[in-house]
Amino acid sequence: MARKGQKFVAYSFETKKKAVEMRLQGMTKQKVAEVLGIVDIDRLKVWMRRYKQMGDYGLMDHRGKRKQYIDEDRYVKRLELENAVLKKWLAITKAEVYQRSIGLSMSSVKILARHRAMQRGWCLPKRILRPCKAHERR
Repeated sequence: MARKGQKFVAYSFETKKKAVEMRLQGMTKQKVAEVLGIVDIDRLKVWMRRYKQMGDYGLMDHRGKRKQYIDEDRYVKRLELENAVLKKWLAITKAEVYQRSIGLSMSSVKILARHRAMQRGWCLPKRILRPCKAHERR
């Protein structure tokens, strides 16, 4: 836990990568910390966990805005995936809107057809237009 007035040391990607490689080669945390000048030994555990989970990407600093993305391939893949998801969502939304508009327009067409048929003396049972004896024109 951080103490009041404690200064935090920021380590470069290269230092983190070198520390992880040294740990993977079998060096102890204490020895790695001495060689690289790392103040907090527990940082090595965090770096190792992140490296095992995400590879080199886990050792990078992700805070703030980046002028240039160091790992551009992962960034591009993430954007491509996001675009694919948005395109699918847009297609689904368009289909739903189209179905609603067709459904509304078809129902309004049916209502108009029924109204006109009734004016002409036609009955519409079971969706079949045929002359009705009750409404025959004279």
